Order: sequence, then C-alpha cells, then structure tokens
Amino acid sequence: MSVQTASPKTRNSAWTKQDHYPTRLRQPQDALWQQRQEDVVKGRHLDGPLNGEQLDRFERDGFLFEPNFLGQAELDALRAELAAMLDRDDFRDRDFSITEPQSHEIRSLFAVHHLSRRFAELAEDERMVGRARQIVGGDVYVHQSRINYKPGFHGKGFNWHSDFETWHAEDGMPEMHAVSASIVLTDNHHFNGPLMLIPGSHKVFVHCLGETPDDNHKQSLKQQELGVPSNDALRELIKARGIDAPTGAAGGLLLFDCNTLHGSNANMSPDPRSNAFFVYNRRDNACVQPFGARKQRPSFLAHQPDDVWTPQQGTH
Repeated sequence: MSVQTASPKTRNSAWTKQDHYPTRLRQPQDALWQQRQEDVVKGRHLDGPLNGEQLDRFERDGFLFEPNFLGQAELDALRAELAAMLDRDDFRDRDFSITEPQSHEIRSLFAVHHLSRRFAELAEDERMVGRARQIVGGDVYVHQSRINYKPGFHGKGFNWHSDFETWHAEDGMPEMHAVSASIVLTDNHHFNGPLMLIPGSHKVFVHCLGETPDDNHKQSLKQQELGVPSNDALRELIKARGIDAPTGAAGGLLLFDCNTLHGSNANMSPDPRSNAFFVYNRRDNACVQPFGARKQRPSFLAHQPDDVWTPQQGTH
C-alpha cells in the first residue's frame, strides 16, 4: 500500500525513510489505522514509584489515574501560583499565552516550568520523573509544559486527538517514547469538561488527513481542526473500547501515553477546571525535522533537552 503524505518535500530523506507513522496525508488509507510499533511500558526493570499492577493497567488502557497524589499544602501552593500567573498582565497577549476563542481569558500558559520556579520544582520532582522513567524506559526531559484553565460556563472543549500525532507531524518527535503527566488542580466532575480518553487507543496510530499550513499552532491551540482522527476511526475505536473520564478531587495525577486518543467537552458548569501538564520525552527520542510540516513549532511548545527558555525569546 503506497502512502501519500501532504508535504514530502519538507523532510530530509534520511528521516523520510524512518517515518514509521505517516500522517497529514493527501488521500485516505485503505485501513483506518496501523499498529503501534514500540512497546508501551519499557522500564519495568527500573526502580520507581509505580508497582507492577499499575504498570499493567497503563499498558492495557494507555493511562493511569492516581487520586490524592498531592497533599493539601502542595495543592494550595500550586493553586496560589496558578492564580498569580493568570493575573499577570505581562503574560497576556504573548505567544506562549493562549486565550479563549471568544474572550480574553487565558486558556493555556505554555513553558510553565520556565515561567515559574514552583512549577519547575514540580516538573523535576522525582515522584513525577520516576514514573515517567519507568514508563518510557530511560532518562527523560520536559518536551512541553503548560497550565490548562477552563473557566466556568465559557471554557471550550477540544476535539479528539493523539498528542503524538501532532508532536510527530509538527515537532518532529520520531517515536512513541513520551508520557504526559497531568496534575488536577481543581475538582474534576462530569460537568466541568474533564478529560475523556479512549482506553486501548494508544496501541494503534490513526492516520490523519490534510496538509499542515505554516504556523498551524496559532489556530490549533484554540481549536484543533487538523491532526484529528476521522469519524469512522473514532466510531470503531469507541465501539470496541468505550470512553473513560477520570474524575475526582483536586490533587490527583493522570498519566497517559503520548498516543492515547483524548478530548474534552465544554465546561457547562460554574466550576472552573484547571490542571498542570508536563510531557516527559525520552532523551534519545529528541525531536528532529518535522514529519508533516515545513518547520518546527516555536520552542515554547516543543523544548529540546537542556533548553533554557525565557519569555523574551518569543518564538525563536
């Protein structure tokens, strides 16, 4: 079966040959998806905080929710830091600050482990890093960090997507050796737009259609339209595997595989929903030339190992 990608001229020949996950295609494939090539849990031999049963659940479902991960004092400190960051006028209207499509409320702040010492300490905490190391099977770095804030009544949802599809196509992440860690900073319930996941969807890669325009992130961070699975693929996966939406009190930790399909509804309640989000990528899986775009996204979205980033650097 031949594969026609949207922008073959954008990738150097060496990496084109090693593109195991073609996406942003011109034409649909015969199959809705292909099998994942990498193992899911690669560090069972490593010491760490996750036990065998937890690793088995992550292997099976593509995610793991741990309630009461943070104590109340830690949670209160992070909430205070979040409120202070959202109130900073110098963060508003910056490239790393994403606002709601129809308002001026901040929806996401990126590179938070560079913007805040407190969130940097959380990103470097061995409780987080140790879990990531066990899952990806080696030393890690933070590929991306952000705070997501979904205000009451007006917080918009996100379409179904695999983060790896975007990171592969637009950042140049070669393989599936990354895991996301989301700290729940506010109570999550069924009405304030909790994250929804398709269990087991991490074991297949869903090809997506459409050429990636330049600076696609300016649109996709507000409303993602490219890099989303077809309705047929979603229908089949949900029919077979269902949907799960982990909910619970603030302070929980949600770990999910880079390829697990997920999305969220709008916040229909008066209760805001916020979380701190860190992507741990294995160091030997650092990004190269993008596989489905002409250039990499700005560095506030896709860090390299040992990056030192400041807001003054903008979109370098």
